[in-house]
Amino acid sequence: MTFDWAIIWQSMGALWQGALVTIALTVLTMLLSVPLGIVVALLRESSLKPVSALATAYVELMRNVPIILVVYWAFYVLPILTGIGFSPFLTGVVALVLNNTAYNSETFRSGIRSIRKGQTEAGLALGMSEGQAFRKIVLPQAWRRVLPILATTWVTLFKDTSLVSVIAVGDLAHTALQIRSQSFRVIEMLTAMAAIYWLLGYPQAKIVDWIHRKYGVTE
Repeated sequence: MTFDWAIIWQSMGALWQGALVTIALTVLTMLLSVPLGIVVALLRESSLKPVSALATAYVELMRNVPIILVVYWAFYVLPILTGIGFSPFLTGVVALVLNNTAYNSETFRSGIRSIRKGQTEAGLALGMSEGQAFRKIVLPQAWRRVLPILATTWVTLFKDTSLVSVIAVGDLAHTALQIRSQSFRVIEMLTAMAAIYWLLGYPQAKIVDWIHRKYGVTE
């Protein structure tokens, strides 16, 4: 068996372009799924039973369906149901946002519920409205409590973006697999893909460790 590691350097431009798409997918997904996660968390806590039930059904569906199935559903089924076709990249973003919003909503819900009820009641006693008490007392504390979890979610999402390569999104995984199929250099390209993911992911993991140490809340 012979290896041709030169193929990695010859393909580095395409690999880094794919890596940029991976980063773009991660950033866009988090920018959308964090605020949407807050909204879904609040809907789950709603006193209106139909609203709470609908939000709960969404969360439970997304948490118990493989994300690869969500990707396929968004790419093949959604256009049939809506008559609207998305590009592979946009479809990947939609699928990732649908999945991560559910998980982020549970993260925020646990953060909100971790705040002692007495603090909210104290704010109400001082003349705050329920909305003011939530914004000034509950949300700042909840945000600090969930920040380490969101940071971990970011790192996990960065790797999970590779799943959208199955619908021809030109991310790092898809680009490397394309080069592999054209050059027949399986080991070399899979090694390159793993190395680039590691080089990009390891610093993120270390930042997450720092966030856990600095902002982690212990009772």
